[in-house]
Amino acid sequence: MTDTLPRRQVRAAAAGVAVTFGLNGVAVATWFARVPVARDALGLTAGALGLLLLSMSAGAFLAMLTAGEVTHRLGPRRTVCVSAVVVATGLAVAGTGIGAIPSVALTAAGIFVLGYGSGLCDVAMNVEAAEVERALGRTVMPRFHAMWSLGTVAAAGLASLVAWLVLPVTAHLVVVAAVVAGGTLLAARTYSFAGEPEHGTGSGVLAAWREPRTLLIGALVLVLAFTEGTANDWVAVAFVDGYEFDPATGALVFGVFVTTMTFGRIVGTIALDRWGRVPVLVTTMLLAAAGVTLAVLGGSPAVAVAGVALWGLGTALGFPVGMSAAADDAEQAAARVSVVAVIGYTAFLAGPPLVGFLGDHVGVLRGLLVVPLLLLPALAFVPSLRQPAGAVREDVTP
Repeated sequence: MTDTLPRRQVRAAAAGVAVTFGLNGVAVATWFARVPVARDALGLTAGALGLLLLSMSAGAFLAMLTAGEVTHRLGPRRTVCVSAVVVATGLAVAGTGIGAIPSVALTAAGIFVLGYGSGLCDVAMNVEAAEVERALGRTVMPRFHAMWSLGTVAAAGLASLVAWLVLPVTAHLVVVAAVVAGGTLLAARTYSFAGEPEHGTGSGVLAAWREPRTLLIGALVLVLAFTEGTANDWVAVAFVDGYEFDPATGALVFGVFVTTMTFGRIVGTIALDRWGRVPVLVTTMLLAAAGVTLAVLGGSPAVAVAGVALWGLGTALGFPVGMSAAADDAEQAAARVSVVAVIGYTAFLAGPPLVGFLGDHVGVLRGLLVVPLLLLPALAFVPSLRQPAGAVREDVTP
């Protein structure tokens, strides 16, 4: 149960969580935006690139298997601090493997560490965010995820500028790593909810794996994570290959995706509070399916980019609403968020090699059509997002 805290303290915690989300987005998107450069520098085919991207997904998946227990034992504040150092280390090593010492193995090791740190941070910051949302008594989780998206927008813009200026990729990633580490450590000092480590009690993760609702939410998040992750991994490459964009413009197309996703997360809270999770998620998932189809089959670059914009808008609410639903019960939040995250991050394990395999046979652009083929059947899982009877929100003291 969330303790009653002064509004000033809750606002400070909310600001700290928002910064954490934003900087995590910066770190991850900095890598995603430089994927075309990494492919060219390391001489990788689409299939080989898919296997390289799998390294980051494997790191994130390993983090998800342990993040619930770690967050339970250390508390969100300490977990986020540890993850900040891990993320920065991975990003710096990946930059070295792309530019200073070109090596597939070194790059793979770097993004594995980056994925692990990002995944660990993901669970801890979502647990803290759910507590803030519960204390405020209104939907704010998508806005925290919007900060993650804003971070990706900033990272995509910076990556495009760095590519246009032909600056060293190693220096780019190392500088970003230092900023992410320092900023996250400062932000975590404001955390006020579930901030102390817990000892002597079980985390409840094993029990959460036996809960039908938690598993259904996880299955939905799996598809939604695949929808978002496919854009993160492959949109820039797909437009470079399929529409003959240069790498800088490809990074900007990725920027279009994260920009519209950010917009959707900012305004989506209004729709969620007015109409509820289920109708809003059904609508946005249909938008995402239409957007991907338009991006691939639109014919002209302008129409395809418009499809990417629609794809981003339709993807906006899936992951944050899934995390919020998993954390409906404060006492079981860490365990359930961890389980849902493990299931969801399976998409990041399967996604890169799947799209890479399709890319080797039909081209990366057409390979993206696997996204709507998964989205439409997943609509059957959306009712699991309904808030359980008896779940309440708490207001902070003035």
